[in-house]
Amino acid sequence: MNRRSPFSPAAVLGLVGLGTMLFVALLWMIGAGMVHGPLNDGGAHGASKGLTGYAALAQLLEKQGWDVATGRNEADLAGPGLVVLTPPAEADGRDIARIVDHRVHQGPTLVILPKWTAVPLGNGARVPGAKAGWVSVVGTAPPEWKGFLDQVTVRIAPLRSGRWYGAAGEGPLPKPDTVLSGTGDSIVPVVAGVGDGRMLAGYLADGFPHPALDAMAVIPHQPVADSQDARSWPTVIVFEPDLFNNQGFARREVAGLALSLVRAAGEGAPRQVTFDLSLNGFARKPNLLTLAFTPPFLAATLCLLLAALLVGWRAFLRFGPALAGAPALAFGKRQLVANAAGLVRRSKRLHLLGPPYAALVRERLVRALALPHRADPAAREAAIDRALAHRAPGSEPFSAAAARLSAATRPVETLSAAQALHQIERNLER
Repeated sequence: MNRRSPFSPAAVLGLVGLGTMLFVALLWMIGAGMVHGPLNDGGAHGASKGLTGYAALAQLLEKQGWDVATGRNEADLAGPGLVVLTPPAEADGRDIARIVDHRVHQGPTLVILPKWTAVPLGNGARVPGAKAGWVSVVGTAPPEWKGFLDQVTVRIAPLRSGRWYGAAGEGPLPKPDTVLSGTGDSIVPVVAGVGDGRMLAGYLADGFPHPALDAMAVIPHQPVADSQDARSWPTVIVFEPDLFNNQGFARREVAGLALSLVRAAGEGAPRQVTFDLSLNGFARKPNLLTLAFTPPFLAATLCLLLAALLVGWRAFLRFGPALAGAPALAFGKRQLVANAAGLVRRSKRLHLLGPPYAALVRERLVRALALPHRADPAAREAAIDRALAHRAPGSEPFSAAAARLSAATRPVETLSAAQALHQIERNLER
């Protein structure tokens, strides 16, 4: 019988290794939140390449030497670098306010308001040449973030001049017919519309000095707090998103303005910028898989995987060939007798074996002594007793031992009588 495996050791090892790696990769992808689909979905966030997205700003900052990343939970937004928030119009203002309040003593924050309503190209109707993430602008919708900057009023209205101005210079707006602006005494304007001075971008007047932003203010601003008492990082509010989105970056002046405002907001902080995606529907909530692949738990996960690899390797390199399993029922007379004895013992019917065993021994002795077979059992037992008395004087007669065996009811009595018959048989056959 051929006991060789149909698979070679290398094939088995390859299958097990590949399956293990795929399983670990699946766990890592689930823990890393890669089950949300592509980030370039045409939304107004830092990973979108559509008209309303901010991927161009992210690429520009990266080429300028900034460390650019995306954040998908509040833990990712806790660093000292600049954080860019791009909440949608339907976002909860309290969530935005909580993030901004936490960021005041952590690092600078830049909030860009939404304005456009867009739909992805190719949904429902194929658009020739459309790429992933491209959108079509179908209207405008100002945000209503209750709980965040409630004292500020925003509106969408045409700007007759169609131009903006600020410390970074002056330039045209991509869509002067629909300009989003804000009004509020708590914000210091740094970018305004030419002609009517409406505020297009500014920063919160928290009373602390922000030299770079103070220098960019279109209206002179004098902070009232002492910067040595505490440190408060600035919060920049961009009302007109076309000053930062991909649509606006088609003009060099707009890109220069965005870069200048980012540099001013991040003055004194590391050259790091994180584009938040959690408010745009890409939030990644902590779970056991996330913790397993996050320091310091990552070390324990790696140790566990290494231990599993060592166990699998030792199992693969076993000592010698596999042992053949024993059959369920062993072969041979001895095993057959043992099985029968075990059955009798379990059934507790040992006392029923006495008379048949005595008769069996009597028949063997009759043949061994060449006694007449046709005589009745009593006569044959008497003949066996006479032969035993002649060969082994003083021994227990066969008839007495046979009667004792037939009358035995306990295992000890049965065994004693059976041994006596066995000894008589040996004495007569010598």
